[in-house]
Amino acid sequence: MVAQDIPLILVVEDETLIRWNAVEMIFDAGWRALEAANAEEALERLSTHPGVSILFTDVNLPGPLDGVELAHLVHRSHPRVQIVITSGKGAVQDGEIPDDGTFLPKPYGVDDLQRVVEQKLA
Repeated sequence: MVAQDIPLILVVEDETLIRWNAVEMIFDAGWRALEAANAEEALERLSTHPGVSILFTDVNLPGPLDGVELAHLVHRSHPRVQIVITSGKGAVQDGEIPDDGTFLPKPYGVDDLQRVVEQKLA
């Protein structure tokens, strides 16, 4: 399989250890990952890596945009990118998530993350 054929997931998380853990889970599942610590970095990664399949973002991010706002912006500007939102501080209401977006509560395990990503890629 050519690297471009392997799904690319953009992980947006300001907590470094949590971000590294998510990226490791993604790599272990055989997918590729990009990292960003905030919404601005995420938008930069999206502009330089057009092959991103999934945006996997935490709700609470530093800077002017939180994860929900980032998800809506990406949904409008990159409609083919699937959205997964995560948070450990409570669920996001259905109306807050972009159409076809998915909420994955923290803490999540490898099986949870892989299940959600596989659903998004199907």
